[in-house]
Amino acid sequence: MLAGCAGQKPSSLSPEAAAKQAKLDRALALFSTNPAGGLPAEWEPLLFTRRKKTTDYQLVEEAGRTVLHAYADKASSGLRHPVNIDVNKKPWLTWSWKTSALIPTADNTQRETEDSPVRIVLAFDGDHDKLSLMDTILFDTAKLLTGHELPYATLMYIWENKAPAGTVIANTRTGRIQMMVAESGAAKVGQWVQYQRNVAQDYEKIFGEKPGRLIGVGVLTDTDNTGQQVEAWYGDIRLMREADGGE
Repeated sequence: MLAGCAGQKPSSLSPEAAAKQAKLDRALALFSTNPAGGLPAEWEPLLFTRRKKTTDYQLVEEAGRTVLHAYADKASSGLRHPVNIDVNKKPWLTWSWKTSALIPTADNTQRETEDSPVRIVLAFDGDHDKLSLMDTILFDTAKLLTGHELPYATLMYIWENKAPAGTVIANTRTGRIQMMVAESGAAKVGQWVQYQRNVAQDYEKIFGEKPGRLIGVGVLTDTDNTGQQVEAWYGDIRLMREADGGE
């Protein structure tokens, strides 16, 4: 779901490409460092098909800090931040989010109702020659529809209605997109909730191999399948070398 490409060796890059690569190698740009209003710097729209209604994203101030607000009305689009990070060396992902409500009819195990009020979306590079024929066809079709290539693998952290936290749900169309339930049920609706996950361990457990380079980080609030409305907020997203440690 997040487009991206593997980084080239520095010796083969032009000065302009080298500057772009250095930018990708840096830490994620934080929402909190932006003023309220508009979209965060270095984050760009993430569209899945040109036919879908887009989710509205805007930076807002809450409790003295800038956070990202999302509103979806029968909509599905995200924001993405291109990166080029070795998560084997920097495996700890931290983030916070809040939702105004659950999506009553959402069920991520079913194609027709696969929606979530909040998602963190991680895109990984890898050897596309390992893809099955069916996945290759799906990837080619997605490129025609969206104008960009699907990453080798996508790992999402989602808020589910019923499936318990820790449950892994495969996308109904391809095993190259997997969802891990980070939060379940309505107990924490309306509250800011903080999370910390070892992405390298989660990826290896789910996909059965060590992760390639992380090439994109995104957020996604979507209600296109259920036709519902939902409002959500995202705090800063960070990748760190150690749990509760520095970047």
